[in-house]
Amino acid sequence: MILSSTKELKDKGFEQILDFFRKKSLWMLHYCTGCGAVELPPTMTSRWDMERFGMGPMATPRQADLLLITGYLSVKSLKRVIYTYEQMQEPKWVIAFGSCPINGGIYYDSYSVINRLALYLPVDLSIEGCMPRPEAIIDGFTKLMKAIEKGEAVGYKKYKENYEWYKKNQREVLERTTPVL
Repeated sequence: MILSSTKELKDKGFEQILDFFRKKSLWMLHYCTGCGAVELPPTMTSRWDMERFGMGPMATPRQADLLLITGYLSVKSLKRVIYTYEQMQEPKWVIAFGSCPINGGIYYDSYSVINRLALYLPVDLSIEGCMPRPEAIIDGFTKLMKAIEKGEAVGYKKYKENYEWYKKNQREVLERTTPVL
């Protein structure tokens, strides 16, 4: 990428500095369904201590910059997840946590479960497994932190650039399953 002006060069340098510090302070909002969150409490406790990486849970979308979708995601709850994501301030990142938001998991053939979260929201990182162990969770978080520092975790920018595509996918699944009164 060629920077054409001094202002762009300064902006690029400033953004790199911000990304370095952003990776050190990730505040998470969990959207936990089913069995999805069973491995999060051990990851937060003293044995693995994810807070040593600067990560901690938050109570509201406006405070969080990391959205964890853990476990299966029903079509009915997709609308709430979209609202939650859109309330978060930028920069923001999404982690698909476990098999279910990646490919539907054991519910892959259910009419009421979303099989590929990435069609509806930009997924910055997927942590595979049913359920991923705390070691895999920490490994995934460190990968995301490295991607943030390098400026590669830009799902929120892709969401803005491809907003109509995401909205079309969201409308299709939500309208297909919403009963007409």
